[in-house]
This record gives sequence, structure tokens and C-alpha cells, in this order.
Amino acid sequence: MGGRADSDTSPDTHAEDTDDIREPRDAQDTGDGRSVEGTGGIGNAGERQEQKTDDADDTDVDDEEEARRARRARWVAAGTGAVLTLAGTAAALLRLTGPAPVLVPVAYACGAAVCAFAALLGSRGRTRRALWLLVAGVMVMALGDQFD
Repeated sequence: MGGRADSDTSPDTHAEDTDDIREPRDAQDTGDGRSVEGTGGIGNAGERQEQKTDDADDTDVDDEEEARRARRARWVAAGTGAVLTLAGTAAALLRLTGPAPVLVPVAYACGAAVCAFAALLGSRGRTRRALWLLVAGVMVMALGDQFD
């Protein structure tokens, strides 16, 4: 029971990606949506070389964007873990000084520890595991609040 069997759609239901469809190399756009076949002589060799360098620039941009997304995910995971750790610690200290049963501040402290571990994992790039640990830490804190 590792997951849902229908989690992936069949190949015939995927939408066509029109950005990846390219016209033949010898085709020239007339500006009104139609293309005209070129002569295919020496003049098109320069266009082909230019097209190859444009594709290389696109992969550099994609790599930079991917790196930016990964960095942002690490910051979000680490920041969220730190905020939830501080909130859990503060709640544990407040509940410890009040008339609440001992189990309540212990639950808050344990949830804060799980969130701190999630922040550590998130800062090291394990953002998916950090997300699930953050959810688990908040659930432990919420469960501890139910004992009050």
C-alpha cells in the first residue's frame, strides 16, 4: 500500500506542450502564422549555429532558475522551522508556569524539537522531509494542547 494506483494519468490524457514543437530548420515565418520553406543553402547554416547557441543559453537560464528555486525552498523550510520552534518553545514555557498538566508543556517542547530538526534538515536541502517533520511537529503541539 505504497500509494494510490491512479496517481498518474495515462499518456494519452497529458496536454501537448506547444512550446517544444519546433518548425523545420529551413522554414521561415511570414508573420501571419504561416511558414515558408527556405532554400536550405549556405545562408541557413548561420541561422542553425545561432539557434544552437540560443538553446545553450536557455539551459543556463533553466539551471539558474532551478538553483534559485532550491535556495528559496531551503530558506522557507529553515525559516518556517525556526519560527515554529520558537513558538513551540514559548508555548511550552508559558504552559509550564500555568496550571496545565505536565504533559502539555512536554508535548509543546517535543513538537518544538521536531520543528528544530526540520529546520536543520531544510537548511541542508532535505525540504520534503522537513515539510513532513514540520507537519508532525505542529500535530504533536496540537495534540498536547488537547490535554489541557
